[in-house]
Order: sequence, then C-alpha cells, then structure tokens
Amino acid sequence: MSSANISPPSEIKHPKSFLEEVIAATPGESHLMNCIQCGTCGGSCPSGQDMDHTPRALFAMIAAGLKEHTLKSNTPWYCVSCYYCTVRCPQSVHITDIMYTLKRMAVKEKIYNDAKAPDFSKTFINWVENYGRAFELGLMSMHMLKHNPFGVFKMAGMGVGMVTKGRMAFTPTRIKGMDGLKAILNKAKELEAVA
Repeated sequence: MSSANISPPSEIKHPKSFLEEVIAATPGESHLMNCIQCGTCGGSCPSGQDMDHTPRALFAMIAAGLKEHTLKSNTPWYCVSCYYCTVRCPQSVHITDIMYTLKRMAVKEKIYNDAKAPDFSKTFINWVENYGRAFELGLMSMHMLKHNPFGVFKMAGMGVGMVTKGRMAFTPTRIKGMDGLKAILNKAKELEAVA
C-alpha cells in the first residue's frame, strides 16, 4: 500500500457529534457545555411536570449522543418560552434557545412522537406572523378542532369564563408596527435558510 493514499491525521474529518450539532445550530452562544446538571432549569419551569425529561436530562442525553431519543422528547414542545430557566441558570446556559433548536431539528428530520406539538407550534407562529401576537382563543380552538374535536366542549366553559373576565380576548388584535415585525421575521427566515 502506498503512503500517498493515506491522509495525514490533521486532514481526517470526523462527523460532528450531536452535541456539536446542537451548539452549531443554536444562534449566539448557547453555553451548553457549561451545564453542571444542577436542576435549576427543571425546578424553574412552569410546564416541567408535563415534560418527559427535565432540560438537564435532555442536555445529558445530547452530550451522550442520543439524538433520536432527544428529538422524540416532548420537553422542547412544552417549553413556553418564558426564559425563567435561562434567567435562573447559574451557568448562563441559553436553555430556551436550545429548546428552539431542538424543535427545529425534530421538524427538519421528522423525528417526533406526536404531530400535535409541532402542529401547535406552527399554528402559534401563524398567529404571530399575521397579528404580531398570539390569539389564545383562536389558537386553542384551531388546535382542538384539528386534534381533539370533542375536547372543545370540555374546555368551552373555561374559555367562556376567561373571555368574560377579560383574561382572554374574543377576537384577535394586531400590534402596531407589523411592517417592522415582518421585516424581522423575514430576516430571521433568511438567516435560517443560510445556516
């Protein structure tokens, strides 16, 4: 065998680990490598009880290379983007941004256990793109009618109560400055397409 056919070690390219993929796909500095598994994120999360894995467990799965198992987790889909975990993290891990990354990866690779969560996310994004904010009544109605039509009747009482007490709007309202928001969203889509 000729030595000319063997690449020097510096030229050998190894595939990215799942951890490296997540870090590269997360905008800005994710600080994912800084996670010390303290559990502050899970203890801070308002929807943590519905998650099949705490964020710290998900980060350990990412580090272990459990890509399919991680992307099938419901954890990113239950993230309500309140950023409370991110604010409380003692290591400045950008937890919410990582959750968005995992959602994008799961949708792109079509790896998720249940279509309800990504569909809910798409419906939410549609309201934001058209009105600049979520419209809870429309969001829940559309989602329930598509995925659990009989569930609408079960939740109707709560919805009526929230509308009558002024806790939820009956009709959507558009924010001021929609042109600026659309420009921001279009730029984000453009940057995502390049990444």
